[in-house]
Parts: sequence; C-alpha cells; structure tokens
Amino acid sequence: MAHARFYLLDSIGDDNLLPFVCQQVSDAFRQGRRVLIMASDKNQAEAIDELLWQLPAQAFVPHNLTGEGPPSGCPVEVSWPAASQGKPWPLLINLSQQVPSVAQRAQQVIDFVPQDDSARALARERYKQYRQFGIALHTEQATLTAND
Repeated sequence: MAHARFYLLDSIGDDNLLPFVCQQVSDAFRQGRRVLIMASDKNQAEAIDELLWQLPAQAFVPHNLTGEGPPSGCPVEVSWPAASQGKPWPLLINLSQQVPSVAQRAQQVIDFVPQDDSARALARERYKQYRQFGIALHTEQATLTAND
C-alpha cells in the first residue's frame, strides 16, 4: 500500500519549505531511493535545482531538471506540472497545488501543509484526493536539522 506523509510547516515556517525539501531529498537519496520533486512551476523547480547544487559536498545529490541530464536519468528529478513525467517514481515530493497524476503510481508521497490559509485549504483537498486513491496518510511537524 502506498503511503503519504503531510508535513505541517507551522514549526519551520513557509519560508523554510525549500530547504526542508532539500533535506528530505538528501535523506532519501542516502537511503538509495529515487525521487521525483514536483515543483509548483518551472521557476520553483529551478530554485530547488539551485539549492540542491548548494548542498555541502558530503550531502551531494545527483539530480536534474526534467528534460535535462543523462538519457538514463538521475536518481532525483525536479519537475513541474507543465513538464512531461512518464515513468513512475518510488518517492514523489509534491510542491504543486494539485495532486500530480504520477502520485497514483508512487510508493510514497511527501506533501506539505503551509501556514497560509488559502494554501492550507488546497492541502486539505490534496489530502482528500490521496485518501480517495487508497493511499495511507500520516501527518507530522516539519523540523529542519543542522547541516554537518
């Protein structure tokens, strides 16, 4: 059964979302997992790409934007709704306001509950949609760890 984890951003604030995402990606890569990050748009995807390049050397994550990189792909791909995502990914990190179609084929989904009321309402709708897909749902507070 697929699982989805919603992280509440109350304790770290909406401004720390992208660093938190990079932390999650780095942890998943260290566990040998392949990850698709679904950004809200191409600008956010490029911002995530840049943040991943800025990780310390010991936390390096091989990644690329959709449509770039080697033909066989990288363990981590950063995409956005208008880009093509054909293959299923074991782990989907969703930053878009909608549930991407690839979510139904993921083994695990990470999504977020922002502090902003209108964004929080959209998160509730995504939560309901994941539940309709039969995905087991969990919620926890997001916490940032210090870089070594």
